[in-house]
Amino acid sequence: MATQSLTTARTGVATKHRSHFHWTRLIIYAILLSFSIFYILPVYLILITSFKQYVDIDLYRMWEFPPVINLPQCTNPFIFCFDSFYEAWFGSSAVIGMGTAFMNSVTMAVPATIISTVLGSLNGYILAKWKFKYADVVFPFILFGMFIPYQAILIPLTLTLKAMGLYASLAGLVFVHVVYSIPIAGLIFRNYYATIPNEMIEAARIDGGNIFSIYRHIILPLSPPAFVVVLIWQFTNIWNDFIFAVTIAQNQNQPMTVALNNIAGSFTVQWNVQMAAAFLTALPTLLVYIILGRYFLRGLLAGSLKG
Repeated sequence: MATQSLTTARTGVATKHRSHFHWTRLIIYAILLSFSIFYILPVYLILITSFKQYVDIDLYRMWEFPPVINLPQCTNPFIFCFDSFYEAWFGSSAVIGMGTAFMNSVTMAVPATIISTVLGSLNGYILAKWKFKYADVVFPFILFGMFIPYQAILIPLTLTLKAMGLYASLAGLVFVHVVYSIPIAGLIFRNYYATIPNEMIEAARIDGGNIFSIYRHIILPLSPPAFVVVLIWQFTNIWNDFIFAVTIAQNQNQPMTVALNNIAGSFTVQWNVQMAAAFLTALPTLLVYIILGRYFLRGLLAGSLKG
C-alpha cells in the first residue's frame, strides 16, 4: 500500500513537472514567435508593396495583399506585377536603373571581401602564433582602427585617394574597404587561431617548417569555420556600405546603396519602385545568410568553444 502511494505521488509530481515544462516552453515559443513576426513585418511590407501597382498603394491598404492584376494593366500574366522590379532594374524616364549599380557592387564587394579575409587570416596567424617584439602593443593599435568613426576621416581619406589616383573609382572603394576591414578580420582570426595548440606549431618548426609552410599545411586546413564567419561578415558590411560609397564613388561607379538612395530621393515618388529597389539591394545579403547561415553559426561556435 505504501509502495502504491509512493508511486502515485511520484507520478503526480512528474505530471506536474511535465505540465509546468510544457507551459514554460509554450510561453517562450510564443514570445519568440512574436518577435519574429515583428521583425518580418517590414520585409512583408516591402514585398507586397513592390508587387502592387502604383494606384493600389495608399495608407489605408498598405498591409493588404496585392489585388489580382488584369493583363491590360500589367505586362505579365501573373497575379503579381513585376513592372516595378523591371523599372527599378532597367530604369525609366523618372528612375535611374540599378542594373549598372549592381555590377558595381559586385565588382567592389567580392574582391574587397576576398582580399580583406586573406590578409586578416595572415594577420591573425602572425599575431597568434608568431610572437614578435612589441606584438602586444601593435595589436591594440590595429584594433584601434575599428573604433575610429568613418565621418572623422572622410576628408583626409579623400585627399589621400586623390593623391594615389584612386578617387572616384571602384579600385579606390576596394582599397578603402580592405584597409578598414583588416582590424575586425584580424581579430576574429587571431581569436580562432589562439585555440590551436602551440605544440602543433612547435613540432612543425622542429621539422623545418617556415612561417608560410606552417600556415599552408597546418593552419589553413583548420581555418574553414573562421573563413566562413569572416567572409559572411565582410561581404555583408561591404555590400551595405553607404558612407564611403557616396563620398568616394562617382555616378558611373556608384554601388546599389547609393543608387537606392537616388531612387528614394527622386522627384517622382513611386513607392512600388522604391520598395522593389530596396528588395533588390538587400537580396544578395539575404541569400548569403539563407544559404550560409548555418555555417556562420557553426563557425562562431567553433571559434568560441574549440580547445
